[in-house]
Amino acid sequence: MVIPGGSGYIGRHITQHFSTKGWEVVVLSRDEDKSLDDARSVWWDGVNLDTWAEELDGANVVVNLAGRTVNCRYNKKNRQQIYDSREFSTQVIGEAIARAKRPPSVWFNASSATLYRHALDRPMDEATGEVDPVVPGKPTDKWEFSVDVVNRWEAALFDAATPDTRRIAMRLSMVFGPGRGGVFEAFRNIARLGLGGTQGPGTQYVSWLHVDDFLRMLDWCIEHDNLEGGINMCAPNPIPNREFLKALRDACGAKLGLPAARWMLEIGAFFMRTETELLLKSRRVIPGRLLESGFEFDHPTWPEAIQSIEQSWASR
Repeated sequence: MVIPGGSGYIGRHITQHFSTKGWEVVVLSRDEDKSLDDARSVWWDGVNLDTWAEELDGANVVVNLAGRTVNCRYNKKNRQQIYDSREFSTQVIGEAIARAKRPPSVWFNASSATLYRHALDRPMDEATGEVDPVVPGKPTDKWEFSVDVVNRWEAALFDAATPDTRRIAMRLSMVFGPGRGGVFEAFRNIARLGLGGTQGPGTQYVSWLHVDDFLRMLDWCIEHDNLEGGINMCAPNPIPNREFLKALRDACGAKLGLPAARWMLEIGAFFMRTETELLLKSRRVIPGRLLESGFEFDHPTWPEAIQSIEQSWASR
């Protein structure tokens, strides 16, 4: 298995999961990490073909996680880096696979569940989900920018000339699990400080996923040849922000949760150099294709999932 951009939280979990099963794992990174115990680190720049491409020839699976974080201000410079880091890395992986004599059987490419419209009224799956129309390269606001990023990201994947490789765009929600550096740690810290109250109106839905179910999704998709294209990777029960944060506080033992109005979030986001779109857009997304294929979740509901994660965290 080759994991471009696999040095972060999700990449580390993928590496541990598959190396434990006996797979050889190679992580492509701009900073070669010699300290990896369960993977081999190989340098790449995410733009140009180089010797790293040899790792894909004969690999069974590629999981591309490369891309600049969206946890930043969406100024002109950052927007361009967000676009380029996703498009260029996906395109050059496609070139490497196209040149391989023994191309991978499956290519997973990161994407995002933010593709679908702000939805309060009904869930969005792959068949019936609605996407707000955005002129390519010309989003009119920050929410449209996020959709445009996903559109261009997935286009780079599906435009690649890799007929012998099954391609899956992982339309991911936030992935929660124990361990340092993940989104759970950030939310837990906020809750423990008494700041984990309702954000904005609180009616906006949060799509989420337990990291253990995410890893099982990878196993499932590898084993099921009929799964390709865009796949929603999220739990089947998105939950309103108000209920999401209450369950988080309960799990973390936080008795106080101060709410934050939208204007407060805007000020906080400015000083924290991030955007409120990450919190206020209603992502009511469900994994229609995975459920139809027979996939069963170990952690289908948020209160149980967050309790499980907190228990793992506390027992470390």
